[in-house]
Amino acid sequence: MMKIALLQFKPQLGRPDKNIARIHELVSDCKSEYDLLVMPELANSGYLFSSHEEALSASEEIPGGSFCRALAEISKEKNAFIVAGIAERAGDKLFNSAVLVSPSGDIKTYRKTHLFYEEKLWFTPGDTGLNVFEISGKFGKVKLGIMICFDWIFPESARTLAIKGAQIIAHPSNLVLSYCQQAMFTRAVENRVFTVTANRTGTEKNGGKELYFTGKSVIVDTKGNYLCSAGEQDDCILVSEIDPEAALDKNVTSMNNIFDDRRTGLYS
Repeated sequence: MMKIALLQFKPQLGRPDKNIARIHELVSDCKSEYDLLVMPELANSGYLFSSHEEALSASEEIPGGSFCRALAEISKEKNAFIVAGIAERAGDKLFNSAVLVSPSGDIKTYRKTHLFYEEKLWFTPGDTGLNVFEISGKFGKVKLGIMICFDWIFPESARTLAIKGAQIIAHPSNLVLSYCQQAMFTRAVENRVFTVTANRTGTEKNGGKELYFTGKSVIVDTKGNYLCSAGEQDDCILVSEIDPEAALDKNVTSMNNIFDDRRTGLYS
């Protein structure tokens, strides 16, 4: 068995120090144990930038930046893996990324494949591909996939991760559309995987623009059951216990397997 968790909060725009402090508060206040903790997209920086320079000033290099170091400390202290969204600076490029931080201090990076709306003005499209990482602990060995926010709307994202063996898909998000949380039922069921959508909350205003983020973070199991759901405005950590081996069973009936029954020759 394994305990997976989501952290939902309201990052402050351009204030990585404040965001790290708030994450520390939430982690300290949570008395539950967990093996994996998923945080929102761009958890270090906030979202609604008005210029490339503003986005760049809120970003950091991986793994040496202050946000990465703070996550590594928390990961070690809690003996838990962490997935968190981060504005990543790489040379003269800026990526909307997520890091997978292990208690040993190892850090892996995924860069968002499908950029949403004005993200295209500040960020370079991700170049890592959709990768699956093996994590291990007292829960055994588990394969973890990562996608970020708008990646969800492309069924190829979750399906690619599932085909590569993902049992859990961590999904850091800054959702402004109203239907992802319901759609994660389908992503979980059609791939027989666990999904952890960690969304942010609140309203962000900048440069005469305003965005409202929908909260309602969810963990969904391989059969579409909602194991937990946060409120629209809650700052919280929610934990669910799962059996990752359930995601190895791809049979819908005794005669139907979601991978073996695919007729890929007819899909092009």
